[in-house]
Amino acid sequence: MGVPLLDLKAQYRELQTELDAAIGEVMANAAFIGGPKVAELERAIAEYCGTRHAVACANGTDALFLLMAALGIGRGDEVITTPFTFWATVECIVHVGATPVFVDIEPGTYNMDIAQLEAAVTERTKAILPVHIFGQCVDMDPLLEIAERHGLIVIEDACQAIGATYQGKRAGSLARAAAFSFFPSKNLGCAGDGGILTTDDDELAAKARELAAHGSTRKYYHDSFGVNSRLDALQAAILLVKLPHLDRWNAERRAAAAVYDELLAGIDGLELPVVRDYGEAVYHLYIVKTASAEAAERVMGAMAEAGIGTALYYPLALHEQAAFDTIAGWERPSLPVAESCDARTFALPCFPGITREQQETVVGVVMEALRS
Repeated sequence: MGVPLLDLKAQYRELQTELDAAIGEVMANAAFIGGPKVAELERAIAEYCGTRHAVACANGTDALFLLMAALGIGRGDEVITTPFTFWATVECIVHVGATPVFVDIEPGTYNMDIAQLEAAVTERTKAILPVHIFGQCVDMDPLLEIAERHGLIVIEDACQAIGATYQGKRAGSLARAAAFSFFPSKNLGCAGDGGILTTDDDELAAKARELAAHGSTRKYYHDSFGVNSRLDALQAAILLVKLPHLDRWNAERRAAAAVYDELLAGIDGLELPVVRDYGEAVYHLYIVKTASAEAAERVMGAMAEAGIGTALYYPLALHEQAAFDTIAGWERPSLPVAESCDARTFALPCFPGITREQQETVVGVVMEALRS
C-alpha cells in the first residue's frame, strides 16, 4: 500500500464543491489582483493569529523580505537566525544587505537553542529571526527577554507554523511581526505560491504594504523603491475556503504524530521529534533522525520502493551551503548539532486523514530497513 508524503488530492476531494464555487466566483467577477477576496483573507488571518494587521503578498519569502526592508534592516546590520531551515530565511537577510549570524539548534525540536543566543549578539546585531521549524514554536519568552535587553527587533519566521501556539498565543502574534507561507504543502496551502505577514504595528503594516506595491500607496505615485509582491484573488479565495478547517487538520496531524510516537517508541537508531510543553505543535512535518546518513539513505530507499513518500529536511545546514563562499570575509562557524542532522533527518507521511493502517505500513518499512 503506497502512502504519499502529503495527500493534497484527498484535501481537494473533501472541499471540491466549495473550492470550485469560490474559484468560479473570482473568474465570473474577473477581479484577479487584490480586491475583496484578498482584503477578506487579510482580515481573517489577522483575526486567526490575534494581530491588528495582516498584509498579503506573493509568497512567504517575500513576507520575510518585506518585513526586513520595512524595518530598515540593511547593510552593516547583523540578523541572528538558525542554520536549520529552508534557504529563504537566510536569503532574505542577504538580499536586504544584512549579514546572517547563526546560532545552533536544540536536539529533537530542531529549533534555535536559546541558551546560545545571547553570546551571538554584537554591536551590529539589529534583529533576531527565529524559525518555528516543522510547526513547533521556538521558546519565545527567554528570546524576547534577550531582545528587549539589547534593543533588538524580533521577526517570527512562522512559514511552517500557522496555528501553532506558545503559552496560549498563536504563532504570528509573538513578536514585532511574522511571516507565513501558503505554499501548497503547508498546513494552510493555496494552489500555487502565496504568503502573508502579520503585525500589531500600524506603521510597519503600512510600509510593508507600500513596498509590496512598487513603493506606492496610489497608482503611479511612488514614495519608495518597492517590489511587485501581490497575492492573487484566486489564491485568496482558495485559502478562505480552507481556513475554517485548519484547526481540525492540525489536530489530525497531532493525532497522527501521537500514533508514530507510540509505534516507533524505543526503536534503536531512530530519534523521534521532541515537543515542548509550552504550546501545541502543528506538525507541518514529522521528522525522524537516524544514526548516520547511510542509515537514512537506506530507510528512505526502502520507503521509495514501497511507494511511501519521504524527503530529506535538510540535506545540508545553511552555514554549510556553497553560496556563503561568495561572501567576502565569511567565516563558516562550527554548529555541531545542526551539522549532525546533515542528510540524517527526514519526514514520515503525517497529514490530515492519514489512517493508522497507513502509518503501520510506514513503520513496518522503516523498522525493517533499520534492521537490515
